[in-house]
Amino acid sequence: MSNTHTFEHQIHIIGGGLAGSEAAWQLAEAGIKVRLSEMRGGGDMTPAHQTDGLAELVCSNSFRSDDADRNAVGLLHQEMRTLGSLIMASAEKAKVPAGSALAVDRDIFSAAVTEALSNHPNIQIVRERIDSLPESGPTIVATGPLTAMTLAQSIGAATGEDALAFFDAIAPIIHRDSIDMDICWMASRWDKVGPEGDGKDYINCPMDKEQYLAFHQGLMDGDKTEFKEWEKDTPYFEGCMPIEVMASRGVETLRFGPMKPVGLDNPRTGRWPYAVVQLRQDNKLGTLWNMVGFQTKLKHGAQVELFRTIPGLEKAEFARLGGLHRNTFINSPRLLDEQLRLKAAPHIRFAGQMTGCEGYVESASIGLIAGRFAAAELQGRVLDAPPVTTALGALLGHITGGADASDFQPMNVNFGLFPPPEGKVHKKQRKEAYTSRARADLQSWINGEPVAIAAE
Repeated sequence: MSNTHTFEHQIHIIGGGLAGSEAAWQLAEAGIKVRLSEMRGGGDMTPAHQTDGLAELVCSNSFRSDDADRNAVGLLHQEMRTLGSLIMASAEKAKVPAGSALAVDRDIFSAAVTEALSNHPNIQIVRERIDSLPESGPTIVATGPLTAMTLAQSIGAATGEDALAFFDAIAPIIHRDSIDMDICWMASRWDKVGPEGDGKDYINCPMDKEQYLAFHQGLMDGDKTEFKEWEKDTPYFEGCMPIEVMASRGVETLRFGPMKPVGLDNPRTGRWPYAVVQLRQDNKLGTLWNMVGFQTKLKHGAQVELFRTIPGLEKAEFARLGGLHRNTFINSPRLLDEQLRLKAAPHIRFAGQMTGCEGYVESASIGLIAGRFAAAELQGRVLDAPPVTTALGALLGHITGGADASDFQPMNVNFGLFPPPEGKVHKKQRKEAYTSRARADLQSWINGEPVAIAAE
């Protein structure tokens, strides 16, 4: 749905993914009139999207850890909730069990975002493809990793930089009723109980050594998607590595990664299996489950053949097979100022994965702060960046100057981006020291109070 009445917008947002949606919400809630352009639904589609819904999740359905005391992304969740995030509010409505992680039903999530933005009186959603950067007028570019080639070329021309790119792989999704639960069992690692779970949130498919070695060889031998000539030197992002690329690094690599058996007692043997394949609930009904860490570039026929050799998945029916798509991002430390403005054209801000942050939550958080920066500017105010001691400030600082521009790569939020805690902190209390400091400093920033950052 689009608002069709006469509408004079004050800012133009290009891209209706997580970052663009969050930026639009923050601006609209601040009283700013927003034109939100999204090409899906206007006759165009990307290689990875399947719907025209705003904030569609195309890879995993997980927002990762929701632990705000001991995990950097969980802290970022909390900070975004504190700042009135639409993305986090919609995730809450669409939550499905996932241990201590926050995972969502992707359809319910996208529908919640789309409904909220469609019904906001300060937002006009226009289904259109934008082929070039606007020459004037406040603009936020949040087209994400699947930016249309024409716009990407325009961005390249405006920045004088060659666009950097990497491949992002998608994990398969399986129908729950096709999984053999006489072989598989329900459990979370170490039986850890999350806020929406019961300690039995994952389906576990056990493998013995012989089965694992055969599976590893199948990954190595299976037919893979061929790259076009211009794609061959594009790097992968480590956090979304195709499973066969991981397998190529050594026969044991998967057993210390997505097929790690540690902390998973098979109730039929009382022991940890040699390796394990985990599936995580993908929708609210619990009818669809995705293969955790099984992003893949195997051809579809090879996927079906190989994945049905996994114990318990011999008769698996796939709702979606794995795939591969090209991601694009800019060299933000070189191109953007600390308010996410393009130095060469300061009327344009960038937000989301296009800036080189990685992950759903990180993308949305940069949309959130871009929206707040833009709202303040339009209202004649100056909004200081959040303190680098907060998750939002640490991530923002990294992509706008903290990272080395000569070797810039996408980054998830992590405690390595934060200044170390002051004084001596015992290793066991170190994470809590980061998060408790972050909460206090975020509140001071919200209150407009100065935050002192200790020198290292």
